Order: sequence, then structure tokens, then C-alpha cells
Amino acid sequence: MSRLVINGTKRLKGSARVQGSKNSALPILAAAILCRGESVIHNCPELSDVRGTINILRYLGCDVGFSGGTLVCDSSGLTKNYIPNSLMREMRSSIIFLGALLARTGSASMCFPGGCEIGPRPIDLHLKALEALGAEICDDCGVFRCTAPEGLHGAKIALSFPSVGATENVMICASLAEGTTIITNAAREPEICDLADFLNGCGADISGAGDSTIVIEGKSSLRGCCHTVIPDRIAAATLLSCCAATGGRVTLTSAIPSHLGAVLSILEECGCDVDIMGGCVTLDAPNRLCAPKVVRTMPYPGFPTDAQAPVMAMAAKSRGTTLFIENIFENRYLHVSGLLRMGANIKVEGRVAVLQGARCLHGADVAAMDLRGAAALITAALGAQGRTTLEGLRYLDRGYECLEATLSELGADVKRI
Repeated sequence: MSRLVINGTKRLKGSARVQGSKNSALPILAAAILCRGESVIHNCPELSDVRGTINILRYLGCDVGFSGGTLVCDSSGLTKNYIPNSLMREMRSSIIFLGALLARTGSASMCFPGGCEIGPRPIDLHLKALEALGAEICDDCGVFRCTAPEGLHGAKIALSFPSVGATENVMICASLAEGTTIITNAAREPEICDLADFLNGCGADISGAGDSTIVIEGKSSLRGCCHTVIPDRIAAATLLSCCAATGGRVTLTSAIPSHLGAVLSILEECGCDVDIMGGCVTLDAPNRLCAPKVVRTMPYPGFPTDAQAPVMAMAAKSRGTTLFIENIFENRYLHVSGLLRMGANIKVEGRVAVLQGARCLHGADVAAMDLRGAAALITAALGAQGRTTLEGLRYLDRGYECLEATLSELGADVKRI
């Protein structure tokens, strides 16, 4: 098994390009099966989750090529509407294929999806919304079997929570449904806008993406198109956290600063200087950070739950006390045990964590238990004295494209063995 060895206290400096967005690429690839033809996706990150999605597409009968950040998917040969357990269990986002297959073939079968164990992530919002579009769904011993015996039709769908996945599933499925679909309390994340841009490029008619109400006018068919995935705002937030943890100065290129508003506000509260010019964000961090008062995760445009772990690690040796409130997932503090081994002072009670900044952190042998927790432990290790060994890199590789290589180019002492 691979592991990272990190020797800390190396000040990061230089510039780095932000990878393509994982959370945009995965639903866009699933949506590509709606198109009877070839779709070309640029800036697609090289991740294990992307490879898992490619495996699903190929199993379904699509012809997929992936090289140099460009993925070409021709779904003309799609012949199957069932995804086996071995492919579904690789990642949570595989549930997005439910709406895509239902719209393309009229039926779909798959088991409950996998992913990081960061707390309950029920798919009832997905199923209820698809039923409103005309789907009939039964649970056959853990296998969801969906049909649309009378076809898919538009509907008014009010989500009880602005779920990103449920919003995406409805957008994809409704693009080929007859009539008009209106989603209220829709997710507003940038990834929603990116999916809408792709689908519209394929001939769909979607308006309102990025607002709380999205309107989809169904079409009889879609064609393939060329699309460039947006930069990954969570990867950007992670790199900025790593920079701040080392008192460094780093410029991120190919970023979209407006997507990082909540994170940049916290960094400025910590005493960092933030400079924005075009698609570049430059962070200049002090030798020791001031602790932000409160970090409260919320749906976009609030502070992203995926950035909570690396920001907590960044603040672990800050001056002062920070209150973290996790409002999205119940079990999003899996990284805390590793931070404690490195000398952090954190107390967790349910969804709340209280961090008292330590004067310094020290290296330790730690293991990641989820994707963003892996990023957090790397962030802490970069600012810690001595050597840290990190295991559990299968989680890291789900969402970060060669993170250790990027950090090395910025001056970090990190090696994968």
C-alpha cells in the first residue's frame, strides 16, 4: 500500500494550477449518456472517482477515451440499463446514473451507492423527485428498479433540502422529460451551473441554475458537445489552507475567485493577505495565524463542508479558539483523531468541535478515513515539526490530482512511497 511521507515546516511559495472540478466532472460524465453521439470533456481531472465513472460508462456500452485531461465519450452504443454492485460501491456519486439511465432507456436498476463514510446521506430526495417525474421505483433487496411505464413528464419539485445530488439528478432526467419541470429550493453550487452549461450545450433548455429555482423545458433528444469543466474550488481551498499552515505565499492560477468567497473570508480573518487578479488568487500568510472565531458549514454560498477539514487543520496551531459547526454531515470529524496525534487541541461534541490553537504540531503516523480528512492531515503535516507518515491514500486519490506533486513544486518535502 502507498503512503505519504511529509517533513514539515517548509514554507510553500510559488504558483500552482487548480485542477478540474471532481464534483462537476462526475455528473457531467453521467449526463453524457443522454446524448446519442460524442461528447468531449476538457479539464477532466485524473482521479480514481473519474476512473470509476469511466468503468460504469464502458460497462453500459459507451466508448470512452481519456488522455491529457480530455475525455471523449460516445454513448451511441449504450446497451445496458443496469449497474452492478461492484461498480456502484466505488463512490457515492454513482447514484447520478439513476436519472440519466431512466431518461435514456426508460428504466434503470442499481444498488445503493458507496463512498466515504461521513454520515448518513439518504437518497430519498432523489427517489421522490424522480417519482414526481413519472418514475415507478421499487427496492428489491437493496436493488433499486426504476421504470417509467407512461413516460417521463415535467413536474413541480420542491426539495426539502437544497441537495446537490438530487438537483443534478432531476436536471439530467428532466432534460428528456416531456413538458416543463420546476425545481424550487434547488442547490446553488457552481457545479450545478457547470452541469447546466454542459446540458444546454447538448441542446437542453435549462434556466435559473445558480438560483434557488431552476426551470427545465424537456427535449425529445440531445446531441453531444464540447465542454470545459470548471476549476475545483475545494482543491483550491485545500491548497490555500496548506499555504496558510506553512506561513507561505502561493498564487493559484485557473481559479474562479467568486466560488471561494466563504473560504477567502475565513483566511482573511486568520490574518492572511488575499489578492485577486483575474483568474488568479494570491495568498500571503503570516508566520502564525489568528484563529477564526466560527466556521459554520452551509449550502453554497455558505462555507463548504468539503473545506471544513483542511481549514480545521490549518487553524490547529493558530492563536486563539475556533468553534466549528458542521451542518451538512453528521460524521465529518473523522480527521480529528489524526490531528490529536499530531498535538492539536480539539474537543468534539456531536456536530460541534472546539479547537484551541496549539503553539506547534509534531509529526506522527496517521491514517486517512475519508477524502477531505486525508487533505486535512496533509495540511497539518506541512506545518508540523518532524516527519508525518500518512496511510489511506485511496481516499486522497478519489478527489485530488497528484496533490503531492503540486505541493512538491511549491517547496514541500512530501513523497509517495
